Amino acid sequence: MIRPDLTLPIPETITSAHFIGIGGSGMSGLARMFLDAGIRVSGSDRADSANLRALADAGATVHVGHDAAHLGDADTVVHTGAIWPENPEFVTAKERGLHVIHRSQALHWLIGGRRLVSVAGAHGKTTSTGMLVTALQALGADPNFVNGGVIEQLGISSSSGADELFVIEADESDGTFLLYDTSVALITNVDPDHLDFFGSEDAFYDAFVRFGNEAREAVVISADDPGALRVHAGLGHANVITFGRAADADLRIVDIDTSGPVSATLVHGDDSVRMQLAVPGAHNAINAAGAVAVLMTLGYGLADAAGAMEGFAGTVRRLELHGEARGVRVYDDYSHHPTEVRAALEAMRGVAGSGRLIAIQQPHTYSRTQHMYREFAEVLEELADHTVMLDVYGAREDPVPGVTGELVSGAFADQAHVHYVPDWQQAADYTAQVARDGDVVVTLGCGNVYQIIPQVLGSLRRTPEV
Repeated sequence: MIRPDLTLPIPETITSAHFIGIGGSGMSGLARMFLDAGIRVSGSDRADSANLRALADAGATVHVGHDAAHLGDADTVVHTGAIWPENPEFVTAKERGLHVIHRSQALHWLIGGRRLVSVAGAHGKTTSTGMLVTALQALGADPNFVNGGVIEQLGISSSSGADELFVIEADESDGTFLLYDTSVALITNVDPDHLDFFGSEDAFYDAFVRFGNEAREAVVISADDPGALRVHAGLGHANVITFGRAADADLRIVDIDTSGPVSATLVHGDDSVRMQLAVPGAHNAINAAGAVAVLMTLGYGLADAAGAMEGFAGTVRRLELHGEARGVRVYDDYSHHPTEVRAALEAMRGVAGSGRLIAIQQPHTYSRTQHMYREFAEVLEELADHTVMLDVYGAREDPVPGVTGELVSGAFADQAHVHYVPDWQQAADYTAQVARDGDVVVTLGCGNVYQIIPQVLGSLRRTPEV
């Protein structure tokens, strides 16, 4: 992992930008906005993807694989922290003296001083950002936005709007959320993570306190989450708005109904309104409450803001239905932290109804797996009827001896509830053998676990129910 050096100067003018890792959801969205700004864009990624093809159709020059020759005449190179320091394009750009900036610095350049809503938090950032964007559009606004995932009904993760308002998902994982000149900060929750970067939980919490305090207009923060309460206690901001189930929240959420697409009542002072969403899960009702609180801060009324939430259809890789075979529905979710896995499985319980819930878990990064394998096992054993455990998706990290999916599966109290299968086809076949008509299968992880879904659906079609 390359740690971003936020002290490096950001060029005043960019005419030709090259993106290393352009196929990612965040990077591809950023590249699209550079194209919108009339900048020549090129980029590379290790594998072909729909994002690469879409960017090529939009006018970008894209390459599969990394090679110094791909830099062309770029004057600025944009990279993520996930590339290796030995990446030939990164090395050559440094040698040539080009402007080499982190993706967060490129986004900062794009924002250019406009009124900014920054959505941060350990969980729920992408969904909350998507809710804000679609609600603003439903209310007649045309915001600029960059999200960390594709917004389902828009089919994109970013867009250049006509309004002064800019909405972004602000990533805390590498501290870059502190770079932006935020007007309204939304903090969904603060669950310690990314300690490989921050070094300690205290440093992680301190970063969120600084993020909130530096917001120019307001901080909107959870009234329920223990980590958010700790951050709230450290805030010295003059305008803090809280949301959640807590009795003292400024915007309270009550009477949550998860029997189908989630609904709830929002209470603000003497006003209240029933809010109906199109997505499942209590966590999504709470995400929506945070988004409504931000909209109210921007000047919209409670009823209008809550009503605008109804059209949100979700984001890609968040409780996304991929198909059904033999009466078994197969979903995918990006969850890669025990808290996120809990929220996803609780939501899927409502979807499954009387059917059983089968989880296919791909642990993400060796450091997180080593640190949290017991917590993963606990929540999976509690909420899934059966878990199929894959191996760790290492992402930016080198393997750690002894840290595999078996470390998680071995922590289950009842081994009958879990099966460790590192081979994907065998895992798909095993899932098909276990699943029955009416069951729900959900893949969990922010790596490439969603790519097993065609194998699972294929195995379900080939394997008769036992």
